[in-house]
Amino acid sequence: MKPQVVDAAVAGGDDGWPTVTNELGPIAGHALGAAVVLIGPSGLILFVHHNYGRKNWEIPGGNCEVGESALEGALREVHEELGVDARIKRCVGVYWEPKWRPDRGMHHFVFLAELLAALPSHPPDPREIIEWGWFDLERPPRPISDFTLRRARDAVRESQFNFATVTERTWLE
Repeated sequence: MKPQVVDAAVAGGDDGWPTVTNELGPIAGHALGAAVVLIGPSGLILFVHHNYGRKNWEIPGGNCEVGESALEGALREVHEELGVDARIKRCVGVYWEPKWRPDRGMHHFVFLAELLAALPSHPPDPREIIEWGWFDLERPPRPISDFTLRRARDAVRESQFNFATVTERTWLE
């Protein structure tokens, strides 16, 4: 499912300024990430348990591919990690992480979404995702980062769009 995306492009002229599109991360020399917060009928949040790195719990998401918008990346990541499609309801916020890597930052786009089908019985690629689960934000799975919890909490608050700078992450073990 390829979403219809309205491009937020501002055409660059011959004045030396680059063309700006909804691909701000790669054009600016930084990475672009996209994630979704899925809220279940009982208000629980869906987290996925990674099978790499810290083997931490996270909201579904990841790095956008070259030429992919944040919206497209979010929908692709949901499909890859969960095996089902989702519908984006709204953008929750944009989080700037200047020290994502030593030589580059990342713009993280976070969307509130809903699943279009029931989750399958197990993750499609156990090399990436071990398991998933619905959790109360007051009793999240561990290990999890404060940044992951912040994005989930921000999504639950419906009245505010969030712009924030991410500092060093704190891990809750």
